[in-house]
Order: sequence, then structure tokens, then C-alpha cells
Amino acid sequence: QVQLVESGGGLVQAGGSLRLSCAASGRTLWYQMGWFRQAPGKEREIVASISWSGESTYAGASVKGRFTISRDNTKNTVYLQMNSLKPEDTAVYYCAAKAPSKAKYDYWGQGTQVTVSS
Repeated sequence: QVQLVESGGGLVQAGGSLRLSCAASGRTLWYQMGWFRQAPGKEREIVASISWSGESTYAGASVKGRFTISRDNTKNTVYLQMNSLKPEDTAVYYCAAKAPSKAKYDYWGQGTQVTVSS
């Protein structure tokens, strides 16, 4: 069983930075990890993802060049560094894990709120 716990959310002014962390328990070494977000009244969207080795990453168009995903497999932790934050980045951010044999993300954290004030 995999459990994911996010931390690092909060209130920040536009142009500021935050770093989210996702601590995983269980066997996630071979898992692809992702960060998603959901703003009020909007559908959940993928923000970024990273392969098990960290060699391959993806960032959504709206955050590319501002957000960076990384992982430390020795600590079972995935990070999302968010720079140049905008009010439209305000959302609940979720960490998720996808097993190698699965097409969809299997495990989800409880989410952490990020609020960017203008």
C-alpha cells in the first residue's frame, strides 16, 4: 500500500515561490510520480510528472519554465519547485503515484492548498 502526504502549500504573493513536497510510504521506487492541481470550479489538471529514475520529466504548458519537478528516491520524496507564481496558480495541489504496469495514477495524497495573491 502506498501513502502520499503533501506539504509546503500556503499563501504567497504573485511573483513569489513555494516548494511542495510529497513524502511517500511504501514501494514507490519504480513508480512514475505526478503533481496535479484543481482550482474551484475547474477540472483537475496535470501540472508535472517525473519518471522513476528522474531522467524524464513533463511540465504542463501553463507552468513550463516556472515549475520544476524532482525526486529523491533515497528519501521517497517528490518535490515541486514553483517560481514566478501567478494568481491563476491558486489551487489544491495533489501528489499522485502510478505503478509501472498501470495506465492511470493509482494513489493520491490528500492535497495541499496553494493561494497566490495579486
